[in-house]
Amino acid sequence: MSGMFIMRRLGMIVALGALLGMLGGAVTASPAVARGPGWTIGPPTPFTFDASFCGFEVLVTPVVNQEYTKVLKTADGSMTFLFTGAFAASLTNLQTGKTITENMSGPGKATINPDGSITEVHTGLDGPNFLAPADQARFGLPGLFIAAGKLAFSVDAAGNITSLTLDGRVAVDLCAALS
Repeated sequence: MSGMFIMRRLGMIVALGALLGMLGGAVTASPAVARGPGWTIGPPTPFTFDASFCGFEVLVTPVVNQEYTKVLKTADGSMTFLFTGAFAASLTNLQTGKTITENMSGPGKATINPDGSITEVHTGLDGPNFLAPADQARFGLPGLFIAAGKLAFSVDAAGNITSLTLDGRVAVDLCAALS
């Protein structure tokens, strides 16, 4: 299984991990009146990426979490998560203690289909995005990164990334920045 899927599946169990983990907290939070009906905001929840992504563990600690999420359900059983707002996190190399803080406020949309497959589209600054070593080689992207522009990917129900396109650039290679 891909590393991206493992984090996403874990996030689904805990209400949507890392990229979706941030959403998961938002889904269970109280309504965020500032955005209007149906929008929620989540509590900051630190999490750790294991060493398979960069060669060292990376602790992600939200420092600005004004990311709002809205969940839309369809008749076919699909769930679409819309998210927007300010989000920034500090990222720490747990071997060296080196820490950086990055803005990742890009809006996005994640759709979980009835068959368990997931499609996501992000724009603006988005992250932390993460890929297992095989997928890093396959797509020519770093293990942990922040994308600038449009990032779209699909994951099948078995956890395999079926497509990934970046119409933009890697704004920050987090592994290199934390080395």
